[in-house]
Formats: sequence, structure tokens, C-alpha cells
Amino acid sequence: MRDPGEFPPSSKDTKMPIERRHVGKRLSEAVVFTPGGERLVYLAGQVADDPKADMKSQTAQVLAAIDRLLGEVGSDKTRILSATLYLPDMRDFATLNALWEAWVVPGHTPARATVQAALAGPDYKVEIQIVATAPA
Repeated sequence: MRDPGEFPPSSKDTKMPIERRHVGKRLSEAVVFTPGGERLVYLAGQVADDPKADMKSQTAQVLAAIDRLLGEVGSDKTRILSATLYLPDMRDFATLNALWEAWVVPGHTPARATVQAALAGPDYKVEIQIVATAPA
């Protein structure tokens, strides 16, 4: 039997507020979880506004969208914890890496995975999903 003072009673459990931004029928563009002194920010997978653009332009559009969404919640790319990058064609991996490395802040690179996957539309060349923190 556990000591009653070992864990707080459920009536005193910390509330876990969740804030959602740009809520749509299928997804939210950003979900912020506040576990105390920091908030966790989950960005939906970001794709280019112009799917007909080339790989470099699409990646620039995606990175700009990430910057914008992080800024909306008081965060920035130095606070990214994790990134998942999706590519339909791994021949674009070197190009993506060069653009990513120019964008991330040295010393603040997140955990990252790159996955080959079919994206939502045949013209999309990259999709990036982010988990970050933001001040409470």
C-alpha cells in the first residue's frame, strides 16, 4: 500500500492546458501544451504554399511557415526539440540537408529524422513536422 503523502490526490493533479492554433477539420497547425514553466508546441506537417515550385523554393516556404508558426506562440527555431522531415524522393536529401543546415541555429539543432514517404499531393517535394518549446 502506498503512503497517502507519496502522490498528490487526484483532485490536486496539475491541469494540463492545451492551446490549439489554426484549428481545421483535419488538423491544427500548432498545438501548445503547458506542463508548468514551459509549453510544448506541436506543429502540423508543413508543406509549401506553392506545390508547383522547385525543391529549394518549397523548402524555403516550409521553413518560413515554421518560423511564422513558432513566432505566433512566442517560440523560435532555437527551441525546436524534434523535427521529422518527409521526402517523397531521397535524391533530394542532399539539397534538403544544405537548406536545413543554413536555416538551423548552430548549437541549437534538434533531434531529427528524415523519412521517405508519399506526401498528400504528388507535387509536394517536402513536408516538415516540428515539436518545440515556448515560454509559459
